[in-house]
Amino acid sequence: MAKAHLTPDGWRCEKQKEHLYRAKWMDYRSPSIQLLTMVTSDRLPLLGELQGQHIALTPLGQKVTEEIERIPTYKGASSIEIYNYVIMPDHIHILLRIHDRLPKHLGQYIRWFKLQCSDAYQALAASHPALATTHTSACSALAAIPASIPSASHTPASHTPCLFAKEYHDRILTGKNQLTHMVRYIQDNPRRLALKRANRDLFRIRQNVTIGNIPCTTLGNMFLAEYPQRQVLQCSRRLTPDQITTLKEECLAAASNGTVFITAAISEGEKLISRALREAGYPLIILLEQGFPEPDSPHYRYFKPQGVYFEACAAGKLLLVEPSAEVLEHPDIASRVIAKTGHIPHSTQRYRFVAMNVIAECMCDDGC
Repeated sequence: MAKAHLTPDGWRCEKQKEHLYRAKWMDYRSPSIQLLTMVTSDRLPLLGELQGQHIALTPLGQKVTEEIERIPTYKGASSIEIYNYVIMPDHIHILLRIHDRLPKHLGQYIRWFKLQCSDAYQALAASHPALATTHTSACSALAAIPASIPSASHTPASHTPCLFAKEYHDRILTGKNQLTHMVRYIQDNPRRLALKRANRDLFRIRQNVTIGNIPCTTLGNMFLAEYPQRQVLQCSRRLTPDQITTLKEECLAAASNGTVFITAAISEGEKLISRALREAGYPLIILLEQGFPEPDSPHYRYFKPQGVYFEACAAGKLLLVEPSAEVLEHPDIASRVIAKTGHIPHSTQRYRFVAMNVIAECMCDDGC
């Protein structure tokens, strides 16, 4: 994944190649279906405003919409179909299909698209100086701009940043039914943003939290860690399907009586039972290994769980927990792993799996 540069750069900063850090196995000219994501410079919400569960576009957002629909008219881009898209306040998603081989790398067309959008930003900034800044004034100034946008001038203004940050993220769709799911995901963006804003505390990453003497980072409903009835969900890989089914029914019965399960959801049995608990609406505590971005990462502020985890988090039915890295190597954890498995190297996957289950036991027992 290309790392987004969130610091505004000079006008026409997209002169560098737009296809850095792309998938090495893809030439980006061949027929394919791709989801492209671009964020505004400094993540300024210049493109729209959330109203209920709908994004009301600013004039600049409307111009970006028009430019997305123009992409197939670019020279050599007639085989590109804009399948679906959504404009969010500070980013856009474009789902496109390449029907026939392109004469140029897809990144060249995206570069031109971003230049045209920056031209529109430049035209607005020329008549509305507040837009030339990278502060909140740029956002509030859009409210006073009429719907009509002046024609873009190709004379760059050194004080105006690019509309979009350098580079972009792409996801190439290859799985069955992935297109249908991705269209649903794109169109559901405004609703998820509304949920996240309405439940800010549930989507806040908390550092230096202690659960059962285990230092960790969390996101979700912290009250789940204080439930009086907590139980580890752990399945041996040697369990038969019938044994897993029996355990699943036992867990569902326990959850109906107020038990909150803690699991690393590593084995297939653990994943199956966790899914059954989640689908039944019961709360879960999920242990992650390296599950959150680093605090200095540009993605840290905007991180949110994906898919069904997002819905469970918004409903207060989920707590994601990432134990501190040094916990896996702690002598107390290591001794309990050895007691279960014998001496195995700390660097092995087997050690980490068992250690995560030991940590779950510590959290249930309020300490190791």
